[in-house]
Amino acid sequence: MADRASNSYRVLVLNQISASGLKRLPGESYTVAKDISDPDAVLVRSADMHTFEIAPTVKAIARAGAGTNNIPVAAMSARGVPVFNAPGANANAVKELVLAGLLMAARNLSGAMRFVSELDAKAPDMDKRVEDGKKNFAGIELSGHTLGVIGLGKIGCLVADAAIKLGMNVLGHDPEITVDAAWSLPSQVKRQTAWPKY
Repeated sequence: MADRASNSYRVLVLNQISASGLKRLPGESYTVAKDISDPDAVLVRSADMHTFEIAPTVKAIARAGAGTNNIPVAAMSARGVPVFNAPGANANAVKELVLAGLLMAARNLSGAMRFVSELDAKAPDMDKRVEDGKKNFAGIELSGHTLGVIGLGKIGCLVADAAIKLGMNVLGHDPEITVDAAWSLPSQVKRQTAWPKY
């Protein structure tokens, strides 16, 4: 177990946390470890704290990420323990994954990569196989197509903006949009209150 440094807060870390984030907890004021008993605070990313026995010494819980669904917020509120999160901290990474998914689907990249990996570079008819096969992976251009974004928080706004820059038409829906999100939303996003049935 990590020993308490004099006059330091004890922070239990339940997941791997970026070193740059942990630098905000200097050693002269904080004892930070994965094996602390009687912690003053808990720092968590994805660990499920609903099944975790939270020490009575805990005065705060911080989530290194958006949302608090893995933390028993109601139970902590009843104990007077505040729960913090970092909304938007990974928003750019999620936006990039959404864009990667759009491009993979539009261009059938998974199928194309499988096709290429199965080619024999030494086969005498490889050029013909490539020419015959590549027409199956033409895909579509995203420009001019419509994307619906449900939820216009930080991630939704970033996805909408990136899709517009790709030439897409964007429909957005969020009945609980915040003023800050509305200000950061590109003006080209068309408000959608009901979705057509297909």
